[in-house]
Amino acid sequence: MQPKLLLNFAVIAIVFAFSNSCTQKNIETNKDVVNIIIETDLGNIKAFLYNETPKHRDNFVKNIEQGVYDGIIFHRVIENFMIQGGDPATGAKFGDDSVKLKEFDKTIVAEFVPGLFHKKGALAAARMGDNVNPMKQSSSTQFYIVQGKVFTPDELKILEFKKNENAKNTAINNLIMDKAEKQIDEGKNPNMSEIYAQFKDTIEIIKLNLKPYDFSEEQINIYATLGGTPHLDADYTVFGEVTEGFDVIDKIAAVKTGASDKPLSDVRMKIKIIK
Repeated sequence: MQPKLLLNFAVIAIVFAFSNSCTQKNIETNKDVVNIIIETDLGNIKAFLYNETPKHRDNFVKNIEQGVYDGIIFHRVIENFMIQGGDPATGAKFGDDSVKLKEFDKTIVAEFVPGLFHKKGALAAARMGDNVNPMKQSSSTQFYIVQGKVFTPDELKILEFKKNENAKNTAINNLIMDKAEKQIDEGKNPNMSEIYAQFKDTIEIIKLNLKPYDFSEEQINIYATLGGTPHLDADYTVFGEVTEGFDVIDKIAAVKTGASDKPLSDVRMKIKIIK
């Protein structure tokens, strides 16, 4: 049975708060920035990790120190979208260690921070889909780097509308299905018409007021010039960004791929912390 998709008023309040502070950053000033270098077969990429996402920062540093990313491959590459790696099973160090691999099979609580978004060069955490991961928790090892593409302001407005309409529909569906599942658990046969009638006022409030995402002026300008993958914003945790090696991102994104978007020739990496 799929996990229940619960959405209560506290969650709605959090969503509103996110919308209203979209352009703000909660900067942690008492922590030195972690700089990293991703050495690949096609060149090096330099990046830094955000202090605003401490759980992801600390987890990524731990993985680097443990050698999780030594010799693994970019196992999923989609041009004009992103390059993905971080699966320990694709490297020599842990590839045959089933016990250790199982330890990596965990998640990290999502850290959606206003102002951190999917511009080109964004470093973000991969995760399982919403159907099995409604809280959008991140993989403990897998990550991707955004290549993306350029969007016009009009395209962004359309995308913004679609994201918000999807959020409204999801909120309403979760509210109704949660009530229906509770009635089933109580041995009742839920009457969907009655449930909709019961939540009529709440549904109207959601339709009129729920707007969880609003592209800031900064985002519109960057997506219209540098580019990125704006449809992933507020759905996947962004925890760092590239400073050098954008051409390397393009080279990796352009390699020929086969089934499941896996490169036909391995592109391996090793990640180090720059002291």
